[in-house]
Parts: sequence; structure tokens; C-alpha cells
Amino acid sequence: MANPNDADPTRPSEAPPAFFRGAPTPDARTGMHPLALRRAFADHLHYSRARDTQSATPFDRYVALALSVRDRLVDRWTRTQQTYYARDVKRAYYLSAEFLLGRALVANLQALDIYDSYRTVLAELGHNLDDLVEQEPDAGLGNGGLGRLAACFLDSMATIGLPTFGYGIRYEFGIFEQTIRDGYQVERADEWLRFGNPWEVERPEHAVPVSFGGYTERIPDRRGGFRVIWRPAEQVIGVPFDTPIAGFRSNTVNTLRLWSARAGEEFDFELFNAGDYVHAVHEKNQSEVISKVLYPNDNFDKGKELRLRQEYFFVACSIADIVNRYRRVHPDFSRFAEKNAIQLNDTHPAIAIAELMRVLVDEHLVAWEDAWKQTVASFGYTNHTLLPEALERWPVSLFERLLPRHLEIIYEINRRFLREVMDAHPQDHERVARMSLIEEGHERHVRMAHLAVVGSHSVNGVAKLHSELVKRDLLRDFHDLWPERFNNKTNGVTFRRWLLACNPQLAQLVSEKVGPSWVTEFDRLRELERHVDDAGFIDRIAEVKRANKVALARIIERTLDVSVDSTSIFDVQIKRLHEYKRQLLNALHIVALYLRQKRGEHVTPRTFIFGAKAAPGYRQAKLIIKFIHAVAYVVNGDRRHSAIRVAFMPNYRVSLAERIIPAADVSEQISTAGMEASGTGNMKLALNGALTVGTLDGANIEIREAVGAENFFLFGLTADEVIARRRQGFQGRDAVAADPELREVIDLIASGFFCPEYRELFHPLLDRLLGHDEYMMLADFTAYAACQREVEAAYADRKRWMRKAALNIARVGEFSSDRTVREYARDIWGLSPVEIDLSGTMSLR
Repeated sequence: MANPNDADPTRPSEAPPAFFRGAPTPDARTGMHPLALRRAFADHLHYSRARDTQSATPFDRYVALALSVRDRLVDRWTRTQQTYYARDVKRAYYLSAEFLLGRALVANLQALDIYDSYRTVLAELGHNLDDLVEQEPDAGLGNGGLGRLAACFLDSMATIGLPTFGYGIRYEFGIFEQTIRDGYQVERADEWLRFGNPWEVERPEHAVPVSFGGYTERIPDRRGGFRVIWRPAEQVIGVPFDTPIAGFRSNTVNTLRLWSARAGEEFDFELFNAGDYVHAVHEKNQSEVISKVLYPNDNFDKGKELRLRQEYFFVACSIADIVNRYRRVHPDFSRFAEKNAIQLNDTHPAIAIAELMRVLVDEHLVAWEDAWKQTVASFGYTNHTLLPEALERWPVSLFERLLPRHLEIIYEINRRFLREVMDAHPQDHERVARMSLIEEGHERHVRMAHLAVVGSHSVNGVAKLHSELVKRDLLRDFHDLWPERFNNKTNGVTFRRWLLACNPQLAQLVSEKVGPSWVTEFDRLRELERHVDDAGFIDRIAEVKRANKVALARIIERTLDVSVDSTSIFDVQIKRLHEYKRQLLNALHIVALYLRQKRGEHVTPRTFIFGAKAAPGYRQAKLIIKFIHAVAYVVNGDRRHSAIRVAFMPNYRVSLAERIIPAADVSEQISTAGMEASGTGNMKLALNGALTVGTLDGANIEIREAVGAENFFLFGLTADEVIARRRQGFQGRDAVAADPELREVIDLIASGFFCPEYRELFHPLLDRLLGHDEYMMLADFTAYAACQREVEAAYADRKRWMRKAALNIARVGEFSSDRTVREYARDIWGLSPVEIDLSGTMSLR
């Protein structure tokens, strides 16, 4: 991104452009006519950035454009909130620790239907819209599918017209910026707010105090009972920053409210005057670190504490905001659940259940039974993982110190809940221990997933298999008790960003064939099936794919100084780096292909493209990144054998995904069966005409059913077979002994071939593979390699391949996030769309 200070700051700004003088003034704030758009851009450049056309930097122009677009959202934004209040509608609140938004400019231009108009206006002024788009930093407030799903949902909620509100944390530093140094991942702070954010509006008047620590005391009340008073030891202030979320070609503009932490006391003048300059700002620094960085490393106690502080901070702010909004209209809490649905996006915000109970019981004196009834009826919980270690557990001692009142409330919830369990299963003490909100042991823990289930009327998984495994394995005891609470909501992605915006040539072709309404009517894609035997249509799809591959090849060469063949198979695996996602299996296969071509066997030209970040404290994942780079160094450097190339694209992010996905031929969705909740990258890639190589895991199963088994490359063990192998004590070395090619691959790595300076560098990877092989990489290798031979054979017939690609595009309409959100609204939230009328006047209550 350009430095906004690289122009001469002393240069005076010119007067507004001469062509406006004496001319009728267009509505520069809200007008959609090109003259109004031009005036808005010029005004913001002049008045908001204090620049003239000569002194303005590209970043100045981007901000002027963004503010011009935001102006056109404000009337809709205000009217949306006015309408919700005037009609006293039920609202859904989406609580998520992550929102991986990416860039907003193109999405908002397209939502307002001024993308083409502004491109023309800017071109007339000598500017390229694409260059200005590149000035916007990614809002990387998430580390993977969880945050990107939340962003897709916000888009769909607004487009459908649902009265919803998103809540999260305004991290000063988002997901880290990844650089690669000698093949190793190096993390750098992602300063996405370095130059400000033109889309957001600070709302200090709605700041919320948040308490930590201290103690509780009981005082008598008038009814002969007692009230609990929390006497906190410290307090921080949550300041909201609102971002408009525009519905596509609709009048609805919803809100994403992100909370930033500020000190309760900014500055201690006594300490400063006494010469203690560091401690004078100590409280300020301690408080503001809460919203400083996304997911601090929690491999140590201080990191755990900060993470719990983050989660409670944004939850406390959000619950206070929800309650205050409800109280503006309603005198008591008897209709709270009737007017509010609160969705927990995974376990991170689960403390919201205890917080709402605290607010209702302690602050508003609602009877426990009534408060609990409203709480359970309000909350829904979405589970996103089958990994037991990913279900948050917090030490009771940490809770006791940071949130003493909440621990008391959790104990009381648990006491009443376990009574219900014991009534249902009088002699089953093991079941009671398994289901308890408190895990006993050497160190006691609070089980946040259990709190989320007990305190919610709905518990959903995010793919059919995932939901079944949640019921059968992960939360089986809870499903036995409350089967009616459990349901499935298969994930989806927004077609506006993941086709219309990122692949405009393909989007145009689709619109020519089925009309433009597919952007909001996802089932219209199915009409493309009528054209899959039209050679002209298939040729057009191939042309679009070819152009996208050429564009990506240029990016790879510019980024990595690696030249790739744009006619080769572009084989893509882009996702968070985790052992169960099995980037290492992909890399082992690349080594096998390298050995085949060294032996003189024919290998179909293929470019392997990776994009992945490993959690800073995840050593094994970071070693896999190093291994992929070591393989890439050898493969890319072998000039005699050039059939395969490896490109690990650093700093994987939303804007980079938007470049890679349209160019992909093959989509690697190769997680260990039974371990991926859903996945959404599989949907985005299929939507853009990539064929999936995948296991029967997550949403892969439903994608395969939708596109047809003949248009999907299946391999690997099933979830039940994985469990059986583990019970049998499977060892990876057994798979090596049975497959000569795999043995050759393992021996080459073990010899130090890929790192001769430190021959044992990759032995920790091999030790895990050859032993328990927890993620069944060696167990699945032979099937994976055979499946990849099928890919090569299919790609040889380009016409047939592109027909398969066209069928993938036509048949994935059901994986629109619009469909998913409609199901949440219908089945969980009890929400209906609200039409926003911009005519006339209306005021807030």
C-alpha cells in the first residue's frame, strides 16, 4: 500500500475543479449520476483529504473514493435502523470473535450499482479503479473459515433484508502479516489501521464500561432474600466503531459494531508529575492491549488470560448494547427473547450466556427462573469443530480471578442442570461427570462448549456429516437429553464476492446465459446445465479460465520470481495450515511426482499453489511450511525436469484468494475424514469451475452429491474407517512397507535431500508420520496418488474437463450463504425480512 505521506504536505490545495463553477450543483452526497459521482470524489479529495489533483497520492484518491461511496450508504443505513425501531422488529445479533472481511470498496460499489459508473468517471479523470482498489488493506480480523463465514453471513443478511447486527472486536492488529525468510514463516504485525479506516464511524457516546476481577458480596433485599453485588478491581471502556454492511441492490444497510478497548483512566498526572513516566500510562496500556491483537499466543498463562479478557470484553459490550437497545422500547424483560436472537459463532462468545444472566438477575432484578427462560430462548450456538482440544476450556482459577461473579453464575447453572441430568439418569454418575460444565481433575476447568449447549435453545453443525458426528460423538450425551435442540445448517459463501467481484468475466458469461438475477437467486445457476453440451459455451468458459491463469501466473512471477506454465494444471490448496488439513500429504505427492520425472516417466505439467498461515505457536505446522519451501526450492530449481512447479504464496488473505480461486483447475480438499467441520474454500473453488480432489469430509460430501460423483475426484478413508484404524493401532510405517513409491519418498526426505545443511530438520515430521500417523496421511497416500493419476487422465481431454467444470458451476447454487442464512432465520431466529422504504421521513424513537 502506498505511503499516504509521500506527497509534499506543505503544498497548498487547489480550489475545487473549474468545471463545477457556475454549473448546476449535483447531489454530491447521494446522487448516482456520473456528474454527482465525479463531484463527490473531487469534494472529498479537496475537503476531506486537503489535496489537489497534483499533490494527491493514490491512497488519498482511494480514501476520497471510499468516502464518496460511504456517503451513498448513509441514508440507507440511517433509514434501516429507523425502520427497525419504528416497527419494533425482532433482531438477530451475530457474536463472533472473527470477521475476515477483506476489502470493502468493490463490494460496496457493486451493492450500490455504481461500479461501472465510477470506473468510467475515474478513467475520465485519469485514474484506474483497479489501482485504487489495491490501496485498501485487507481487514484481516480473522484467521480462517470461521471469520470468512461470518463476513459472508453479514453480506447475505443485508441482501435478504434481515434485521441483524454483527458484534466483534476491532483488533488494532489483525491476523499477522506472513513473510517467508529462508523458507520459514516469520510473523509481522498487520497494521491494517495504520492510515485509518474510511468505512467506519466511531460512536464514543455508546461506550460501555467493562469490569474485571475483584469480589462479590451479598446484601439483603426488600423481599427477605439477597442481591449479589460485584465489586470489580478494574474497569476498561469499550468504544464502538460501526461499519455499514450493504445489501446487494437493496435499501438495507445493516451494522457491524466492533469494540475497541480504552482505559478507564487515560493518564495518572500524580505519577507523571512525580517523574514516574512509565507507570503514568501503565493503566492505559494494560487496558488497550485487550483489543490490540487477534488471538494472542495462548501457549502461556499470560496469553490465556488475555484471550479470556478479549472474549469477555466484547461479549460484555455487546450484551449491554443489546439490552440497552431493547430497553429503549420495552419496559420489562418478558418479551426479550421474542425480540432478540443471539447467535454464538463457535465457543469464543459463550460467556455471553453467563453475562446475560448477570445483567438480568443482578442489574435488572429479574427472577432467576424468568431470566434463564429468556436466556435459553434467545441464544443459539453454532459448533465449528470436531476437535475436542478446540472446544475452549478455561481454568477455574483464572475465572475466579478475572470473572468471579460469572463463575458463581456458572456454578448455579451447573447445579440446576446436573439435577436435570440426574433425574433423567439416576445412577449414571459417569454421564453426570461427562456433562458437567466443570471438568474435575488436577486442575478444574470450565467447559465453554457445555455452557453454550446448556444455555441455548438451538445447537447446529455446519455440514450434514459434521452435525451427525456432533450428535453421535462430540456432544452425544447432550443430544440424548435434548434431541430437539440439534440441527444442521450447511455453510455457504456469498456469490457476490466469490464470483461476481472476483471473477467478473465468468460472472458476465453466466449472466448472458441465465440473466443477472443469479447474483441473489442462487438456484438460477442450475439453468447453466442446458448449455454444457454447447461447444461455444464450453470454449468461452475455457477462455475465461485461461485468462485468469495467465493473470495469476504474472502475480506468481512478480511475487516469487518463479515462472510457471499457464497451460499446466493449476492445483490449489489454500487454507489455514493444520496437520488435519494435510498440506503435508500434498507435499509428499509432489515429491513422488518429482521422483517419477527423474526416472523419466511422463508427468503432466502441473503448478502446485499453496496459501496458508500457521498459528505462531504451532511448531509442527510451521515446519510443514518450511518443508513445502524446501521441496519448492529443489523442484523449481531443476531445469532439466520442468513439468512441475511449486508456488507458496506468502501472506494468504482474502484479496489474494480472490486472485487465486478464479484461476484454479484443481481444488485440494483433502482433510482427514471426520475432522473438517465444513470448509467453505471447497465451495468457492467449485463455484469458479475448479474440480475437487477430496475426501468424504465436511461439506465435500454434499458438494459431491450436488455436482455428481463423476465430476469429483474422491479418495481416502471414511470417518468411520479412520476411527477403526486408530483403534487398531495403525502405524504409518505399515503403509510405507506396502507401497514402494511411498517408501522411496520417505527415504529421500529422511536422507536430508531437501535440507543437506541440516539433514535431520524434517525428522520430526517423519516421526509423527511413521508412528501413530494421527491424521492418516500415509494411510491415504496410495489412494491419493491413484486419484491424482485420474486427474491427469481427465485433464488430457480438455473439452470433457471443461464440461465437468461447467457442471460444477451450475450445480453449486445451494452453497450460497443466502440459503444458509434463510435457514437460520427460519429455523433458529424466527426472523423475517424487513423492507426498507427510502421515501418520506422517519425519526428514531
